[in-house]
Amino acid sequence: MNKLILASGSPRRVELLQRIGLDFDVVPSHVEENPGKGETPRDCARRLAGAKARQVALTHPGRWVIGADTIVVLDGEMFGKPDGLEDAGRMLRRLSGRTHRVITGFSVVREDKGVSETRRVETEVDVKPLSEREIEGYLATGEPMGKAGAYAIQGVGAFMVTSIRGSYTNVVGLPICELLDLLEELGSARVFAGSGEAHGK
Repeated sequence: MNKLILASGSPRRVELLQRIGLDFDVVPSHVEENPGKGETPRDCARRLAGAKARQVALTHPGRWVIGADTIVVLDGEMFGKPDGLEDAGRMLRRLSGRTHRVITGFSVVREDKGVSETRRVETEVDVKPLSEREIEGYLATGEPMGKAGAYAIQGVGAFMVTSIRGSYTNVVGLPICELLDLLEELGSARVFAGSGEAHGK
C-alpha cells in the first residue's frame, strides 16, 4: 500500500478526501496560479492542475499525486482568488444575479511509471441578486478571501446560491466522483475495498 499525495493545502480539498476515507498525505505545490496569454479557462485549469501534480511528483517519484485547480468564469473572464476585499467585492457584484461556470482541472501523476492524466469538470451556478448590505456583510466574514470567485458554497456563501447544474464537490474545489473514477481507471487506488475506504496502491 502506498498512500496518495494531495498537491494542495486547500482545507476544502483535504476535507473532501477525508470524508470519503481516502488515505493520503498533503504536500502543497508552489505553482503560480496565473493564466497564460490567450489561454482559455478550460486550458488554464487543466494546465495548472497538471503543473501542480507534476511539481510534487518530481520529489516523490514513487507516489501517486493528485493536483487540482478551480476557476470561476463569467462572460469569458476568469475569477481566481481575490487580491483583497475590494477585489472580492468586485467579483461578488459581477456574479450577482447571474449564472457562472466553475471549472476544476484535476490531474493524477506517477513519475516513476510515466503516468500523467488530466481532466476537467464544469458546473453551472446560479447566484441570486445580491444587495450591497449582503455583499458587505459577507465580505466582513472574511470567507471570500482565498476562494476562487470570492465565495464558498460549503460555507456562509451558500446563502447566495439558488441552484447548480453539475457536480457540487466540483464547486467546493474537487470533483470527487470523477476523481475516484480516474484513480480506479489508473489503478492508483482501490476504492471502498472491503473496509469501506479508499486506499492508494
